[in-house]
Amino acid sequence: MIKLSPSILACDFSKLGEEIKKVELAGSQYIHLDVMDGIFVPNISFGVPVIQSIRPMSNMVFDTHLMITDPIRYIETFAKIGSDIITFHYESCENHIEVIDKIHSAGKKAAISIKPKTPAFVIESLIDKVEMVLVMTVEPGYGGQAFIPETINNIKAVKQMAQIHNPQLDIEVDGGITLDNIEIVTQAGANVIVAGSSVFKAPDINERVKEFLKY
Repeated sequence: MIKLSPSILACDFSKLGEEIKKVELAGSQYIHLDVMDGIFVPNISFGVPVIQSIRPMSNMVFDTHLMITDPIRYIETFAKIGSDIITFHYESCENHIEVIDKIHSAGKKAAISIKPKTPAFVIESLIDKVEMVLVMTVEPGYGGQAFIPETINNIKAVKQMAQIHNPQLDIEVDGGITLDNIEIVTQAGANVIVAGSSVFKAPDINERVKEFLKY
């Protein structure tokens, strides 16, 4: 069974606490928190105050995705406010090992992400040092984009490297994931599914979460 990580980027922010509670009660294990700085990606989302305010509302794993430049500057902050997994982008810095060590020293799980056009092999030396790899299946920066089919190759490549270097590695996918393509990405090796619009824009959020969790 997969782990579902609904992205609050797609929820109704006027009812943020209520929407988070809906997906938790439906059985979602994670909640996905997309932090954008307007520099690494061409959009700004939310940051510390929002995450800090919703932490007491939920027991779900806070899956924090840092789409920011030079992420090491903020690792301690996001750890202190309740992130359980902290993901940073391979493309956002050069000091990858330092960032991973910083996350672990804060007592959190570390994950590294790659954009659709970044070949998966560039993270092979880091696979055994992280708990999760996030394969972006759209260009990061905006919600509601269509899934890029070619990213299946990156999922498969990460799975192959994980079998050699880190068999317990979680493989997360984020971007345009729906009930129409979830089977393709899980067959390729993904086991943590980020879904935004397809969950929070569903007519019945409870039923949609349960549909995802059948995989």
